[in-house]
Amino acid sequence: MNDAAPAPTPAPAPRKRARLRAPELIGKGGWLNTGGKELSLAELRGKCVVVDFWTFCCINCLHVLDELRELEEKHRDTVVIIGVHSPKFVHEAEHAAVIDAVERYEVHHPVLDDPELATWKQYAVRAWPTLVVIDPEGYIVAQHAGEGHAHAIARLVEELEAEHEAKGTLRRGDGPYVAPEPVATDLRFPGKALLLPSGNFLVSDSTRHQLVELAADGESVVRRIGSGERGFTAQSFSEPQGLALLPDGRVVVADTVNHALRTYDPATGAVETVAGTGRQWWQGSPTSGPALEVDLSSPWDVAWWQGRVWIAMAGVHQLWTWDPEAGTVQVAAGTTNEGLLDGPAAEAWFAQPSGLAAAGDRLWIADSETSALRYVEDTPDGYVIRTAVGTGLFDFGHRDGEAGQALLQHPLGVTALPDGSVAVGDTYNHALRRFDPATGQVTTLATDLREPSDAVLAGADIVVVESARHRLTRLRLPEEAVRVESVAHRTQRAATEVAPGTLRLDVVFQAPSGQKLDTRYGPSTRLLVSSTPPGLLAAGEGPGTDLFRELVLADGVTEGVLHVSAMAASCDDTESDSGSAADANEYPACHVHQQDWGVPVRVSADGASRLPLVLAGMDDEG
Repeated sequence: MNDAAPAPTPAPAPRKRARLRAPELIGKGGWLNTGGKELSLAELRGKCVVVDFWTFCCINCLHVLDELRELEEKHRDTVVIIGVHSPKFVHEAEHAAVIDAVERYEVHHPVLDDPELATWKQYAVRAWPTLVVIDPEGYIVAQHAGEGHAHAIARLVEELEAEHEAKGTLRRGDGPYVAPEPVATDLRFPGKALLLPSGNFLVSDSTRHQLVELAADGESVVRRIGSGERGFTAQSFSEPQGLALLPDGRVVVADTVNHALRTYDPATGAVETVAGTGRQWWQGSPTSGPALEVDLSSPWDVAWWQGRVWIAMAGVHQLWTWDPEAGTVQVAAGTTNEGLLDGPAAEAWFAQPSGLAAAGDRLWIADSETSALRYVEDTPDGYVIRTAVGTGLFDFGHRDGEAGQALLQHPLGVTALPDGSVAVGDTYNHALRRFDPATGQVTTLATDLREPSDAVLAGADIVVVESARHRLTRLRLPEEAVRVESVAHRTQRAATEVAPGTLRLDVVFQAPSGQKLDTRYGPSTRLLVSSTPPGLLAAGEGPGTDLFRELVLADGVTEGVLHVSAMAASCDDTESDSGSAADANEYPACHVHQQDWGVPVRVSADGASRLPLVLAGMDDEG
């Protein structure tokens, strides 16, 4: 529907907004970052309110937190950002875990802990992340799913400021944010660790934006690398995570929020950027080329394997590689679709790969959002992705036994053990698990850890990064695994009731004010649909360029998950407000809006025959 060239766009008319009063913000867990005070929307009247529905496991949600920082700073006296934490995993419903996440990711605005998804349901939210804008009079004026909408929201905020300043309904002044008291510890939410040739440990101290070298005891601080302030200079990092030792003695660092790889030389202390531009990769950007000219997206871990550095590119659900000799990067596995799909590397799906460990002809992967242990295998026909433990995006728990039945919960770390087995930092189960390829069994090595995110071997011991206890913990590898009671979970979101037969899928998108769909190089939208189980859909799967699709539900399948991935590209309107071509913007800025949904559905005779998903637009559209 986007093949024809658009007609000239007239000057924008005054924005029409639906007069839908914003529901109250309620959550059983209470409020954080308010000094203990309960907030209500009535108290926020006169402010532009941006409600951010997020959960701390979700990389897209973490991207949005970073996107909102500039808006939060620039409009501090007129805008209040409210985070509504809406958990996916059982661990994320723990109040203490939400407190940790708010500090870990430097969330500098009030957060409502909503473990039962009460506010999520009131606002009819369907995906993480979702942003809702409320005007100073308390009415919803916009809703955006996914990331990449900060520019549209910033423009809307400016319009709201002008409109309500004129009406006398804008209230300037400080917001309700109250910073928590800082806590003094040597490490603060460390991410990954590396055993150096000296016998010391190098740790990515993620929340303090540093690397920290500890002595062989794993406790005494030898030196700190980096200023401790968030930045992208030779003296600064931004939430660094993965570490890997290169053959030349340097350490490669996944500088996660800077979307870059850095190297640190323990001999000289020098820090150098070797891959990435500091900008986040978006659909349509190059996927290979000179390393310093290609954008990356939240690299979370790195490993040296088969002569290259492999990168767990959590932000786009892929594996990439960096070749230090050639100075290039390229995609090695994954399509950017989020899910669990094995097969040839170029066709596989991942979901936020966050841990890597090389072992012979295999590269082990902690695929966190599918709660899975997976691996890359080097075969005569090329690289192939296989799954050892895990079934998909919505099944997780703590269950030992045969690998096909075993369950993990959002693992972030993986470590190759000397006997050919693999230790898994089973992060949200607070456990260290072990998978033995020889027997196909999963066992539990240790429990009562606090968000273990990595582990390294040190002689006969394994040293675990207890991220939420801000320390390294040394354990003796036991001969016998600890047995735990089996627990299985599914994501708690209620299933959408849909009618049998044909289901109309509509992805609602309207280009933000002052922008239009970018059709200069063909269709500017993309829609990809799949399902779990694969037999849920009799027709309608696959890619397309229209943001609507007629899906046909298969007979006899009563429930499942629809996986929907949508993208739309818009660019700034090249006509000036006067309509004069002479005043037109010759080089309009372009913006990508994208979101992945996993929608649990249940077939019911009384169910809906239409499924609307809002990518971006006003609340009364679709």
